[in-house]
Parts: sequence; C-alpha cells; structure tokens
Amino acid sequence: MKKMIEISDLSKVYQTKGGTVYALNHIHLSVDEGEFVSVTGQSGSGKSTLMNILGCLDQPTAGTYYLDEISVSSMRESSLSNLRNYLIGFIFQSFYLIPSLNAIENVELPLVYRGIGKKARHRLAEEALCSVGLQNRLQHKPFELSGGQQQRVAIARAIAASPKLILADEPTGNLDSRSGQEIMDILKHLHQNGSTIIMITHDPVVARMAQRCITISDGKIQSTAVIR
Repeated sequence: MKKMIEISDLSKVYQTKGGTVYALNHIHLSVDEGEFVSVTGQSGSGKSTLMNILGCLDQPTAGTYYLDEISVSSMRESSLSNLRNYLIGFIFQSFYLIPSLNAIENVELPLVYRGIGKKARHRLAEEALCSVGLQNRLQHKPFELSGGQQQRVAIARAIAASPKLILADEPTGNLDSRSGQEIMDILKHLHQNGSTIIMITHDPVVARMAQRCITISDGKIQSTAVIR
C-alpha cells in the first residue's frame, strides 16, 4: 500500500521565557493512501500543531515529513503553498465561506488559483455541490443556509479539485448532532470512494467513525486504535 503520509522523529519546538516547549515531541506516523484516520486529544495536546504541519501550514523544527512521497520538511513557503493548493483539501470547524458569494462561487474560488478555466471550474463546483446534496442551493449565499448546509459547501469546496488528501479540523464542532451525523456520512462516503482523510476531533463518538483513531497527549502519540 502506498503511503500518503510518512513522518519520522518529527518535533515542533517553541522557545519561551519558561524554557523549551515541545508542541510535538519526536512523532512517528504513517497513513496509507485511502485511509480514514482520526486524531483526538485534549486542548493543548499538540493535535492542532500536527494538523498544521500535515497541511503544510507550518514546518517542523526537526524530523522528516513525506507527503505523497514528496519531502516537505524544509520546503520554502512558496513551494508549500503550491503543494497545499494541488494536494490538500481543507475542511474547518468555522466554514470560512465568503458572505458575499453564493455557494457555487465559494466552491469555485480555490479553483481560480489552480488556473482552471471558467467553464471547467463552474462544472467542477456544481458537481461537488451536487455530490453533497446541495443541487438546489447553488445560488444561495451563506446567510441563506443552515450550519449543516454551510459545512456541506465547505466540503464541496475542499473536494472540487479531487485532492489526494482531505484534512478535516473539527468538521462537526459547530453543528448539532443531526447535522454532524450528516457531515460524517458525507466524509465516510468520500472515504469509501477512495479519499484519504485525516480528521481532528475532540468528540470520541466522532473519532470512532474513522478506520483508525490516534490519541495524542503532551505532544506525543499515546495510542493507536484500529476501529475497523
């Protein structure tokens, strides 16, 4: 099985007045292509730092990180930006939709930065929104949508360009239980269709919906549990 992520002896260190703080402390982690992994832990455990490094939003202090067999540990910001754009789809807790744009325009926006032509990106955006059940909401702006529908737009935005990796940071955190379950059903469907997904969540019930659950504490991986 091809490795989508391969991390070895990775650390993220901050120097503070009180001394050296390890946000991540010699982490080893591998994720297979097509795997669905959840990462859980209490606030301050290091899971958000790990997600930022996995998403090429931050760089480690030491260690190696291979994403889709590309060494990214010491890449410059411009190269990291290109990698993010072409390999990773992000889903956040707070949606981050642009209020003045309708659903299809919000999904199209990242495709502009990929250099995809107007007709093609409109088609991709429409297909992505239909795949998450929003075929009747293409022209609706965020304030006209429920929280669950806004998160569906955010998922459509993440998957429109068929990224190799989807990073979901507390994707159900701002939703009621019913909407949260609908979002998890979409993520599980994406996984069944071959997507590699890494999801951060504080909710143990949501965490167990993945194939494998990783628990992180004090910057270290404490346990790994195979769910199914």
